[in-house]
Amino acid sequence: MSHFDIHTKLISFHAFNEHRKTEGLIGQILGGLKVASVSDAGTPSIADPGFFLVREAVRAGIVPEVIPGVSALTFAATASARPVDKFAFLGFPPVKSGRRRKFFEAIRDENKTVFFFESPHRIAKTLPEIAEIVGANVSVAIIREATKLHEEVLRGTAAELAELAAGRDWRGEFVIGVHPCPQAEQDSDSDSE
Repeated sequence: MSHFDIHTKLISFHAFNEHRKTEGLIGQILGGLKVASVSDAGTPSIADPGFFLVREAVRAGIVPEVIPGVSALTFAATASARPVDKFAFLGFPPVKSGRRRKFFEAIRDENKTVFFFESPHRIAKTLPEIAEIVGANVSVAIIREATKLHEEVLRGTAAELAELAAGRDWRGEFVIGVHPCPQAEQDSDSDSE
């Protein structure tokens, strides 16, 4: 914000304090203060804090003004070159192995493209998991650093991208798109003819 010469009071607002701070912010808004929820990387409420504040504002009779901005999710949906007439977004996969397996099993059973965020230190583990659990030949897109200087989009099968992942030092923020069902892709292609 200082780049744009904006100097105002900033309040740290994150998953560990949003419940505690929301009541005070709602009170300030009702008292006439203008409050903005800004995310440093992404869109508030989309895998970032913000939902609770918006919900409580609406409950208090406040009409939030939403200013759409860059979203890695919608960028990834388009850049993936996968059918997105319907899709799901699942946030981040769980860290613990049993819950991760269930996460990927649920993707395997979907009839639409599924997107999720992943961290760079887990990406080399995630792609082989997709190949093993969802299927080696499912269509996958890796979107790295969406809308940023080092933006990169990789597309291929889960097996191809798992092999590629093994030899790379991954950095940045990732959106993974998995299209588990070839039938839905054929249906989507035939709809457009």
